Amino acid sequence: MEQMKLRVPVVVKAKVTEDLKTKLIADVQQQLDLVNQDLQQIEFQAKRLLTEQAKIDAQGLLQVRQQIENNRSQRLQYKDELEQRMKETQELEVGVEIVRGTMDQMIDVKVGDDLDSLMNAEILLEDGKIVAFRK
Repeated sequence: MEQMKLRVPVVVKAKVTEDLKTKLIADVQQQLDLVNQDLQQIEFQAKRLLTEQAKIDAQGLLQVRQQIENNRSQRLQYKDELEQRMKETQELEVGVEIVRGTMDQMIDVKVGDDLDSLMNAEILLEDGKIVAFRK
């Protein structure tokens, strides 16, 4: 076998612009709004479930309360993470490059190729458009 096809990762980076920063902030804000809605829904359902469980079985009340508290704490933890991400996003400076994800690329390799150099590929975006390929 003289050569082989490989799938290698390509890092996708974006140059921060005012438009990108605004979009990232809006995305995080939308996620925060959804988490806040979830928390309100949990509070609403908690009152109903606790009332119903108290009528059925007082011992099961503790278990239901614990389940509600676990659900609430998970949402609050996620909200804290989102608030931290919002702060980081608001502090982004225009012009810096941020990692937006990875994609795969198919390459042909043969004996003697430097695999390390082939695996360090990057795509740079600016406002959604490709502005550079890097190796």
